[in-house]
Amino acid sequence: MTTQDLSGLVGAYPVCSACQATAVLRDAWAIWNRMTGKWELQAIFDEAHCEACGGETHMAWEIDEDFRKKRICRLNDAFRRGDVLHGTVVLTEGIQALGDDTFPRIMTTIAAFDSFSEDNDPRGEHDFGALECEGERIFWKIDYFDRELKYHSPDEANPDVTCRVLTVMLACEY
Repeated sequence: MTTQDLSGLVGAYPVCSACQATAVLRDAWAIWNRMTGKWELQAIFDEAHCEACGGETHMAWEIDEDFRKKRICRLNDAFRRGDVLHGTVVLTEGIQALGDDTFPRIMTTIAAFDSFSEDNDPRGEHDFGALECEGERIFWKIDYFDRELKYHSPDEANPDVTCRVLTVMLACEY
């Protein structure tokens, strides 16, 4: 448990700092918007109330690591299969030297790759693979950057703030 505010991370949730219950409430103001016909949040107050303890509390933040890992895995699998909002593919010189007609076959093989194990995927994120294609040993890996491609992603489980980079290389280039 941490008191650090992790509320922006995918998979983070508040708990009561006293009893660790998840039934934490916050007071807030909302205003009715006549144009949309909905309540709009105006302010959230610092005070928190725990339904389990029955009194005021301070919130702490927990992270559901299993949820995050599964989400990252799903996003990486989708990216390898060509379904991604923000991503790019980088080919090393060795892969480029194989010729333009080889690249689609390599990408099809990467998209179909499903031989993940504890040995080759210890973090369970489906972010690395090794395969044979066109008689060559090929490695691929996925890295997570911010949307400007300057820094590491602030939250690799959040596709709105992450640009995935798939690097495809010959094993001898690793």
